[in-house]
Order: sequence, then structure tokens, then C-alpha cells
Amino acid sequence: MNNHDPNLPYNDLPLLPPSVDFETVAILKQIIRSRSRLAELKGRLAQVPNPRLMIDALILQEARLSSEIENIVTTQDDLFKAASDPTIQMDPATKEVISYREAIWYGFKQLENGTPFSTRLFVEIAQEIKGPNFDIRKLPGTKIANPVTGNIIYTPPEGEAVIRDKLANLESFFNDEPHLDWDPLVKMAIGHYQFEAIHPFPDGNGRTGRILNILYLVDQNLLDWPILYLSRYIIENKTRYYQGLRSITEENAWEEWTLYILKAVEETAAETLAKVQEIVALMEQTKRLIRDQLPSIYSRELLELLFKHPYCKINFLVQDGIAKRQTASEYLQKISQIGLLEPFKIGREIYYINKGLVEVLRG
Repeated sequence: MNNHDPNLPYNDLPLLPPSVDFETVAILKQIIRSRSRLAELKGRLAQVPNPRLMIDALILQEARLSSEIENIVTTQDDLFKAASDPTIQMDPATKEVISYREAIWYGFKQLENGTPFSTRLFVEIAQEIKGPNFDIRKLPGTKIANPVTGNIIYTPPEGEAVIRDKLANLESFFNDEPHLDWDPLVKMAIGHYQFEAIHPFPDGNGRTGRILNILYLVDQNLLDWPILYLSRYIIENKTRYYQGLRSITEENAWEEWTLYILKAVEETAAETLAKVQEIVALMEQTKRLIRDQLPSIYSRELLELLFKHPYCKINFLVQDGIAKRQTASEYLQKISQIGLLEPFKIGREIYYINKGLVEVLRG
């Protein structure tokens, strides 16, 4: 039992690794199930010709759900419109969700370029979400309260030097602990708790932490693409998520938390695999319909554009060199006439909605 007072800054948050047995029978069995699902997902994506198309659409859903956990709520329509055209006017919530999507891709590109999994990367991801001047907390006074009762349930460490020391330890745990042969999924679960407990930023900690989960799986070669998103599982099991974090702080209850995260990975990987299969099948169906009914306008580039932009518009075809403006308009109208797209006017602009894809994404 930890006697930590939730009203006091948790500056003595224990450093990693925890002195806990993470090789219990329950954890080892769950690791096998979780890794099996991850391997299926990774293998299926390796067979998809252009996985970036569907990943971008799926990332948008993760961005919305992860932000919703922090009570940043936007509609699907607003989100699709904003993703299709970043020049349109966005409300603050939609803008933050779009920034979350960009933060995932930013982190992924940094890993591709050889950037280590580090404090610097943590800060840069938070800056992608919150703005270029965002940084580690410097001022005291951050407290986490029960949203219903207002009671303080946790006060994270205070003082920039303390926070940076804790982050340096977390970084070392992720990268420089070869003597720990724990499975990367276990390390992800441990690291996620530690990041949330450090709570290094004035805002955006939950979203940054959930992005780090995805990136760590990529960093450890468990996935090739940032496509595993735990936010839906967390929303559906929100009470257990927060209770799990709190139970480590108060009772050192690591096993239950680790099993929760491992189960989240298993179920989310299975759901994502099913979603990928749906999108692949829909692309094949769309391809056949256009080739059979509109053979003169079919091209792989046009097909991919319709899945890259669930809310498509004439200018996208022009920008990608598929057709000039008048011809592009005719293409989209013809595809609408065979029932694959639905025209929708917003202001002076006509968007052509990929109805099937939007339904799959909405789930």
C-alpha cells in the first residue's frame, strides 16, 4: 500500500523499472494472445498495396476518440470536412483533433528518420498537438480532480528539473534496459502509466501518451504502420482505465493494469484487422463498379483518391493531375450517378462523400 497523499505533488514517484513480477501465468498467456493479433494485423497490412490510404482515414477516427476522452468533441462531418480541406474555418475542437492526427504522422516520420524514442520526441509530439511554444510544466499547481465531485485524486510531480529527471528515467527504461527481457507490450503498459503519472505537460498529456503507445509498437517492430488505436477500448472501459492508473499509485497494482492494456491491444488489433478487411473489400467493390459501369474514367489514381478523401471535391482531382476541372466535375458526377458518391454542398463548394467508406469508418 502506498501512503502517497493525493493533495501533495508526487515527486517521489518511483523510478522504473518496478520491482514487480511481470511474468505471471496470466500475463504470459495474455501476451501470446495479444501478440498473435498484432502479427495478424501487421501481416495483413503488408499485403495491402497502399496502406497509407486507409491508415490516414483510421487515424482520423483515433484522433477523434482520443480527443473525446479529454472532452474535446467534434462531429464526424466537421472532422471529415476539415481533413479534406484544411483551409476551411474550423472550430477549436476540430482543429485540435486534426492536430492530433498530424502529431501521429509527425512522430512516425521521426522514427523513420532514426529519431530515438526520447524526451525530445515526447515534447515535439505535444507541440504538434498544442502549438510550437508548448513545453514541460514549469509552474506548480497542477492537480487532477474527480470531474463529478471535484475532489483531488492526484497531484503530479512539480518542478521542471524533477519532471525532466522522471522523463529521462522513462526514456532509459524504453531504450537502455537490455537486461530487462520483458515483452515490449509489457514495457508499453508500464511506460504508459509512468508517463501519465509524470503528467509532464500543462495539457494534452493523455493524447500524447496514447500516441506514444502507438509509436512504441512501431519502434519495437511489432507494427510497420501507426495503426493500433486504443482509444475506443479506453472509452468503452473508461472506469477501469482510470481505476487502473490510480491503483498503481495507491496499491502498486501492476498486474491488473498490465492485463488491462494487453487485453486492449488484443481486442483493438482484432477490431482494426476487421476494419482493414472491410475497407479493402469496399475498395475492390468500388473498383469493379467503376470499371464495369464507367470504364472510360477508371484509373487506380482516381480510385485511391476517393479513399484518401472521404469528402472529395473537384479540386483534388485537378491537384493530383487526374483531370482538368470540367472533366473532373464530370467524373465525380458520373460516379455519383451509379450510387458510390453523394454530392453535398457546403457554402459554394460541392463535396462528394464516399458513403460506403464513411459508414465503415463510423462503425
